Amino acid sequence: MKFFIDTANLNDIREAHNLGVLDGVTTNPSLMAKEGIVGYDNVMKHYKAICEIVDGDISAEVIATDYATMIKEGEELAQLHPNIVVKVPMIKDGVKAIKYFTDKGIKTNCTLVFSAGQALLAAKAGATYVSPFVGRLDDISTDGLALIEQIVQIYGNYGYPTEVLAASVRHVMHLVQCAEIGADVVTCPLNVITSLLKHPLTDSGLATFLADHKKANS
Repeated sequence: MKFFIDTANLNDIREAHNLGVLDGVTTNPSLMAKEGIVGYDNVMKHYKAICEIVDGDISAEVIATDYATMIKEGEELAQLHPNIVVKVPMIKDGVKAIKYFTDKGIKTNCTLVFSAGQALLAAKAGATYVSPFVGRLDDISTDGLALIEQIVQIYGNYGYPTEVLAASVRHVMHLVQCAEIGADVVTCPLNVITSLLKHPLTDSGLATFLADHKKANS
C-alpha cells in the first residue's frame, strides 16, 4: 500500500519523506489556504517546491467546475512536472474532463467520491486514482471503510487499473483497516503516519533494555 501525505506544509512533507515511507502527496485549495499560499503564481510555485521534495505522484486540484476551464487549469498543472496528477471533482463535467485527460496521457485523481457508483464512473472514464472520503462518511454515521471495501471489490471484478486512494483518513485504525481491505493508497496527515510508530510495549521494552544495559556496564 502506498502512503501519501495530505498537506501543503513543506516541513511535514520533508519529515514524512525523510522517514523513508512516503510515496506521494495530495493537496487541495483548503490545504493551500491553511499554509497561506494564495494567488495563482504562488500556488504554482508551491506545487513545484513539493515536486522537488517528493519523487512520487503529487495531486494538484483544479478550482473550476466547468469542463472548459477544468481542461485549461488541468493542462497548466500537468505542465509543471511529470509527477503532477490533476485532481478533479466527481461532477458531470469532471468525469468528462477525466476522460479528456486520460486520452491525453495526463494522470488524474477523482476526488469527493462518496458512493460506489461514483467510483465506477471515474474508473470507466480512466481515472488514475479515485478518492473516497472515509472520515467524512463516518461523520454522517455512514461506514466509510465499507465503501472502500466495496470499491476495491468492484474494481477487482472487472480489472479496472484505477487505484483506490482512501482519503479523509484520520487515525491509525482507519489506515490499518484500509490496508486490510486492500486500498491501494492512503492519504493522511503526518501525525497519522507517525502514530504507526507508537506502542506502549515498544516504549517499555526499550526502557528495560536500556536500563539493563546501563546496569551491565556500570
